[in-house]
Amino acid sequence: MTKLTHRAGYVAIIGRPNVGKSTLLNQLIGRKISITSSKPQTTRFPILGILTQPNAQYLFVDTPGFQTEHLGGLNRALNRIVTTSLSDVDAVLWVVEALKYDERDKKLLKLLPNEGPVILLINKIDEIPNKSELLPFIETIAQEYPFKAIIPISAERNVQLDDVLNTLSGFLPEQAAIYEEGRFTDRNEEFMIAEIIREKLYRFLGDELPYSTGVVIESFSKEENLTRIQATIYVAKAGQKAIVIGKNGAKLKEIATQARREIETLVGQKVFLESWVKVKKDWTDDQRAIKSLGFIFD
Repeated sequence: MTKLTHRAGYVAIIGRPNVGKSTLLNQLIGRKISITSSKPQTTRFPILGILTQPNAQYLFVDTPGFQTEHLGGLNRALNRIVTTSLSDVDAVLWVVEALKYDERDKKLLKLLPNEGPVILLINKIDEIPNKSELLPFIETIAQEYPFKAIIPISAERNVQLDDVLNTLSGFLPEQAAIYEEGRFTDRNEEFMIAEIIREKLYRFLGDELPYSTGVVIESFSKEENLTRIQATIYVAKAGQKAIVIGKNGAKLKEIATQARREIETLVGQKVFLESWVKVKKDWTDDQRAIKSLGFIFD
């Protein structure tokens, strides 16, 4: 009887902002580990999603959307995460939006490695009424780079994601699992909690609040039946602080309530969450301030 080969390796998920990378990661892993939002640049940190199957372990690295227009200190840090991730993986999933390929995508295309497998994923095909339009679109992009495979998908509706995994497995190195079975990410609970709070900020405030908002967990402790959390929300301007707090503190209370409910699912018990809003002026262009929120510079 032939013994099945086990494979394990790292896979970068890249693409310009808002093409569905975080949704894709969450669907592949089968649980929410990366926050999602209609706002671009929601993802800031490379988040490792771990999928362990009998014959393969996939280590997906969700990267920020590559920013080509606004290049302040924060966006330069985000772009550096993307380029660094590309240099240290076994395969790349490049995500583009169906029927939407422009100069922003082409700039990111130039960063793709000269060697190593790159698989092109055409996402959001469920939003295309006339599927016959996809073929010429795919044929055009296929001329841009020697992709190992091109797969039309819908991350939101879990369409053809099994094909993505089957294709990827052949490109991963033959080796034992890198992480123990049952683990889904390399991030700790405090990181996940901060991301949940940040997601609720975006979801409840929408265009009122720029994406330049940071969340820091000041304290985190678990008791027998209760988790206590103190969190600080950083904004760049005093006017943004007023937006987050809302009239008589109503907006902040609503955000914290929704975040608390999701955090309780994460930690598996009741949560007491205290949150404050502080102004850290122009922190998105301040290298020291960005470092304080978890970014690493060369």
